[in-house]
Amino acid sequence: MAKAYLVGSGIASLSAAAFLIRDGGFAGSDIVILEEQNRQGGSLDAAGSPETGYTMRGGRMFEVHFACTYDLLDSIPSLDDPSKSVTEDTFAFHEDFAWDDLARLVDADGKVVPSHAMGFSERDRLELIKCCATPEKQLDGKRITDCFSPEFFTTNFWWMWCTTFAFEPWHSAIEFRRYLNRFVHLFKTFDSMSGIYRTRFNQYDSIVRPLVSWLTGQGVTIQIDTRVTDLALTDADKLTVKSISWDRAGQTETVPVDEEDLVMVTNGSMTASSTLGSTETAATLDTTDSSGAWHLWQTLADKRPGLGNPRVFNSSISDSTWESFTVTTKDPKFFELMEKFSGSEAGKGGLITFKDSPWLLTIVLNHQPHFREQPEDTFVWWGYALFPDKQGDFVRKPMRECTGREILQEVMGHLRFEEGPQIVEHSTVIPALMPYITSQFLVRKAGDRPQVVPDGSTNLAFIGQYAEVPDDVVFTVEYSVRTAWTAVAQLLKLDKQPPPVYKGQHNPKVLVEALATMHRR
Repeated sequence: MAKAYLVGSGIASLSAAAFLIRDGGFAGSDIVILEEQNRQGGSLDAAGSPETGYTMRGGRMFEVHFACTYDLLDSIPSLDDPSKSVTEDTFAFHEDFAWDDLARLVDADGKVVPSHAMGFSERDRLELIKCCATPEKQLDGKRITDCFSPEFFTTNFWWMWCTTFAFEPWHSAIEFRRYLNRFVHLFKTFDSMSGIYRTRFNQYDSIVRPLVSWLTGQGVTIQIDTRVTDLALTDADKLTVKSISWDRAGQTETVPVDEEDLVMVTNGSMTASSTLGSTETAATLDTTDSSGAWHLWQTLADKRPGLGNPRVFNSSISDSTWESFTVTTKDPKFFELMEKFSGSEAGKGGLITFKDSPWLLTIVLNHQPHFREQPEDTFVWWGYALFPDKQGDFVRKPMRECTGREILQEVMGHLRFEEGPQIVEHSTVIPALMPYITSQFLVRKAGDRPQVVPDGSTNLAFIGQYAEVPDDVVFTVEYSVRTAWTAVAQLLKLDKQPPPVYKGQHNPKVLVEALATMHRR
């Protein structure tokens, strides 16, 4: 019986394992997931306790047209109510707690800025339409700044767009264009964020844990603390893996791979080399020990042409780093003040961006509890900044040099809360510095990301954020799930293929609504 080896245990590999069982006829006992870290889930992480403080490096957003994700999770029972699927639970949660953001942008005086108008000039509108319509191949190697005038980056639209999706001006024009087209149907509700879906809890609790529970119940092996170092490839014209080598517990092991076996590799990692700080210490940047995901991709790319170019994505740390922070408190005061300030019930307000902050700070109050085992008397919220190398307004040093307490002091400075010192005193703040977090957005050209199933491959596929899927957008759970489904369907030559990427730009109604939004005043 054929076996499947999946390198990495992020959402791409977990999805691939589920598709192999559901659609490919694999027994769970014939699937092995190899994970370098000591826990599964990859970038969809969340952990902690009320005593030590909770932490999560990021929070993923969803929308109604994530067809691959919802199809997959409709097969997975929710941990809270096994009679419902994870998809059903997510949709039900959206019905009850949809975002309606009334304070999306805040100015330098701590006042909410009306953001219904996008703030476009006629030039901005024309440049935006031109970017959407430009063939992707003409944007090879171009930055967003190559397509827009400087004034575009001072519009309400840009501040909302870049902080919703984590774009920075020097990022790839290709990726920006893809996002504009992929989410054009969200334009009309972009200020309120009502078209954005969230999971009931953080994504580790709401997605990873149910998936892992289902997979292990099917007999799938998840082998942690295992760093895959090499794949031996045949010398023939075909691209075939014949063995896998990994390091585990100080020992190196090489396992033969039969021709009918499958190997799927998560190449690259956007949360590799992430470091955590604490309330009293800053997170320290350290990329000296490159992760196995980057190392393995480079090893394979050096062997054969057509397997991408990891150096495009992992060699510009200053262009791909930002910092997040998670705040834990038993004092309800901050939530009470924020509900009054924003005009929204906690958990329904969406993102709040301090648009004039040098760090470009954004915070969000999650629906409570945000962790499945979180006690009722504990509150957790989250924030991030796109420019951690810039000096703060109130804490006069770069964010990346700040302790968790100092980051929270900066937030309180922008909010002008008199109770700021009390809030800081009763909060645990854990910063997370991520040197590769937006590396998938870096300027690239065709071929820098390998195809999911490279030309000539008989048993090797690439999955995750650094494999190439036409039209869809990286930095989403949907992208990783789509690569997994594509890999399984193509390698096994299945009739059931992933649903097409939603293309709202081909819908006249959507286009009319988007154009009307661009002209709001």
